[in-house]
Amino acid sequence: MLAYFNGKFIDEEKISLSPYERGFLFADGVYEVVRYYDSHFFQTEAHLARMANGLNELRIQSPDLSQFPEIIEHLIKKNNLQGSDALAYIQVTRGAFNPRRHFFPPEDTTPTVLIMASKFKSHNEEIQNGVKVLRQPDLRWLRCDIKSIALLPNVLARQNAMDIGTAEAIFVRDGYITEGTHTNVCGIKDDVLYTQPLSNLILPGITRQVVLNEICPQIGLPVKENPIAEKNIGKMDEMLLVGTTVEVTPIVRVDDTEIGNGKPGPWTRKIQELFFRMTAS
Repeated sequence: MLAYFNGKFIDEEKISLSPYERGFLFADGVYEVVRYYDSHFFQTEAHLARMANGLNELRIQSPDLSQFPEIIEHLIKKNNLQGSDALAYIQVTRGAFNPRRHFFPPEDTTPTVLIMASKFKSHNEEIQNGVKVLRQPDLRWLRCDIKSIALLPNVLARQNAMDIGTAEAIFVRDGYITEGTHTNVCGIKDDVLYTQPLSNLILPGITRQVVLNEICPQIGLPVKENPIAEKNIGKMDEMLLVGTTVEVTPIVRVDDTEIGNGKPGPWTRKIQELFFRMTAS
């Protein structure tokens, strides 16, 4: 597959990194994943705006992000991914600097840019039938609003979920659900959607933004950005995961607790219907 690496289009297998690359040594960078639906990318500008914020928060010199939409379109064409579901992965790190040190290199250090495209198999069965999830303590750092490549706590929690046959792990901090390992979490109770408010504790999800700000107003579902208490999980009428790769996926069970009647609920179905109408256009 063809990728974009530091200004050049190159075969992925020919890409090499310096041992002093700070993304490799320190996870010193950010990333984004953008969905491609059949013939177009979805919410590209929103993803790049979030990347720009992350780079600013980490004080990484930003490359010209305005070039990225053209680059990912080029990768779709060159890798013959038109007419299919695909992903673009975009990563920017602080770059390589010798010697290794626990503070920033000079400001003129060139960031490392990697952009790849690949096929994506949608989780249609999970989207249709719903999923089981596992609760995990939220042991991550306190800047979860930055889409950092430092994902080891997320990886470990997701592996714990996979080990017992569940689709996702959702984090609990101080008795409240924050988010999933790669998703945002919403609950519906008495015809109101609840979710953790934006803060340093969760990622400002792009799909979350679309659901809360565009879809819910259109279908007449009120939104309250109030956290869901762990003790109230069993009282939810519906729960759902939202994210770039899970799209809108119903949660039918949390650990041993059945959500609602154990099937995707009517509000979730309405959100799905409008979401997939948006991604198709």
